[in-house]
Amino acid sequence: MDTKTAFPLQGGCDCRQIRYRLESRPLFVHCCHCRWCQRESGASFALNAMIESDRVTRLAAEPELVDTPSASGAGQQIARCPRCRIALWSHYASAGPFVSFVRVGTLDEPDRLPPDIHIFTASKQPWMVIPPGMLSVPEYYDREKVWPAQSLARREVIDPAIKAWRAALDRS
Repeated sequence: MDTKTAFPLQGGCDCRQIRYRLESRPLFVHCCHCRWCQRESGASFALNAMIESDRVTRLAAEPELVDTPSASGAGQQIARCPRCRIALWSHYASAGPFVSFVRVGTLDEPDRLPPDIHIFTASKQPWMVIPPGMLSVPEYYDREKVWPAQSLARREVIDPAIKAWRAALDRS
């Protein structure tokens, strides 16, 4: 993870109705090459910065949360601008509303958050070349083995809320 990037970083949709600010460094940045992300993004991969949702400050209108299927079968909510329909971030069932997977391309300066890891490379486009030495895995990974210690500590803080949220879903 690039430790030189200064925060906060701002971003938003094309029509500028939705504006947001990342208040701190993300937990981790995924470049996902799964077929689901390819189809959903209409591109060869999705680049998502995982960050605690309370570290994403809304600066303008609220996005619309759209329930969408996911490869896991558990679904996700995609935060979209109600006017221009740009996808800004997702909330996956694994972490619910507590972690936002911010679409790096919606940042004003997306080059400031390069990927920490390439995931699901077994299904990447064959012409896509991952730089030598870049962390990559054929499927998913063990967070404990690849995340920096400070990101693991931050995740530990929100884990009780995530577990309570999941338990409430299981009861309903």
